[in-house]
Amino acid sequence: MNTQTSSAPARATHDVANQAPPFAPYNVFEADTALGEAVEREGGGWGVDRLRAAGELAGSPEAIAHSERCERNEPILRTHDRYGNRIDEIELDPSWHWLLREAIERECHGLPWHDPQPGAHVVRAALFATWSQTNAGVMCPVSMTHAVVPALRESPELAAEWEPRLVSPAYGPSSGAIAGMAMTEKQGGSDVRANTTRAVPAGDGWWEITGHKWFCSYPPCDVFLTLAQTSEGLSCFLIEGPSRPGGQPGFQIQRLKDKLGTRSLPSSEVELHALPARLVGEEGRGVQTIIRMVNHTRLDCLLGSAASIRWGTAQAVHHARHRSAFGRLLAEQPAMRNVLADLQLESEAATAAALRIARAYDDADAPFRRFATAVMKYWVCKRAPHHAIEALECLGGNGYVEESGMPRLLRDSPLNSIWEGSGNVAALDVLRALAKEPQGLPAFLAEVESAAGANGDLDTHVDRLKSSVAALAGDGGDPQWQARALVEDLGVALQASLLVRHAPSAVADAFCAARLRGEGGRVLGTLPQGVDADAIMARALPA
Repeated sequence: MNTQTSSAPARATHDVANQAPPFAPYNVFEADTALGEAVEREGGGWGVDRLRAAGELAGSPEAIAHSERCERNEPILRTHDRYGNRIDEIELDPSWHWLLREAIERECHGLPWHDPQPGAHVVRAALFATWSQTNAGVMCPVSMTHAVVPALRESPELAAEWEPRLVSPAYGPSSGAIAGMAMTEKQGGSDVRANTTRAVPAGDGWWEITGHKWFCSYPPCDVFLTLAQTSEGLSCFLIEGPSRPGGQPGFQIQRLKDKLGTRSLPSSEVELHALPARLVGEEGRGVQTIIRMVNHTRLDCLLGSAASIRWGTAQAVHHARHRSAFGRLLAEQPAMRNVLADLQLESEAATAAALRIARAYDDADAPFRRFATAVMKYWVCKRAPHHAIEALECLGGNGYVEESGMPRLLRDSPLNSIWEGSGNVAALDVLRALAKEPQGLPAFLAEVESAAGANGDLDTHVDRLKSSVAALAGDGGDPQWQARALVEDLGVALQASLLVRHAPSAVADAFCAARLRGEGGRVLGTLPQGVDADAIMARALPA
């Protein structure tokens, strides 16, 4: 038997090499070149210090740890106490409260309402996009609390009672308040006019509501807007939730939804039993009243998806700059550079559009705002899951494990396309706007044509787009069949126009070549030859 031993030195089997370092701390706002430029351009420059402070915390190890913890420790519903009394309480991890408190105290929810200076909606939009990159779930109550204010103003007495608390930067029942929504029902979904929940007068301006709501987020809210049928038709009501002092016996949480994503956020089914309520707006005009809330939450869907796209881009670029394969850093290899540059183009385009539309809310530019919100809510939210898949793949197997955060990004990415009207609902909403709001499309096209003559691909695309709209108005086939294609063309037109006017030529030219000229492929990472990937990637993340 050979008893010789090898003279080679023993090597440890668990040396850590060729792994990207932790991507923290980093300033989420300062690292996002496109977001910073858009804030300045759209009139929010006065909020940069506030945004820089929010970005520093959002990218801190502390914030990341809180986000991971509240995702692991999902909400728990407790319907009864040990004695059998109905309590309808939801146990939330302390990290959830930390994240929500920071969002409220930094005024991600109420800035434009109590400080309506020019650019306030832009600054608030950038705050929302920045803090969304810590945890998407926590932004749901932030968005609804922001969006409920315009609807409440349809009833001045209710607004006077609740608005000071809803816009307060204080977190907690003693001074602040959080708002939610309870609209959809199991038989109707987006077709809220099919709702069967009933409201009957109870005297002295009060009503009693009885029915079932299939989705109610976020159930620990102080107040909710809901829809119920009255003798005059579907109407909008304000109700208080089970978190109010003394509880709310008529508000019963049946179960929490076991969702694909945003697992830190409790969403629920609820039963309403003769629940006290007050009318918001005119009886029988519930949809018209609540749409004032929905328009703002749709903007936040757009912002949330833009934030998702940005977070995925930053993660992918950071990894590629530190991971080597086949003798070179990933970020130096042509195939990966094509993917990373394309990820950044998508992020730049989403950010530019989201902040431009936020400015329309500052400017009270109703025709453009209404039309553009519907278009870009559809388009950017549709792009987010596609983008998340490619960003995850840049990390390879490392991206497929929970610790990377990329699986959570992928799970969360479809939500904004579903919330406040799925893809078909959003596309049909654009068709409705074409038919019923004649100033919307001209305002949108005027914005797009601000870049006329600056890029041939964009000019050609706009000419095609006008022909498509004209054919739709004539006898060009079934408009609903073509709705998605039309909205897609509108979406990339606005993005391209904004980039042509405001982004470096390397970004604008690559975007137009890939998205308008058709030189890009069917997936990301198929940019044509000649693209200046170095210039594009330099904007993705400061070295």
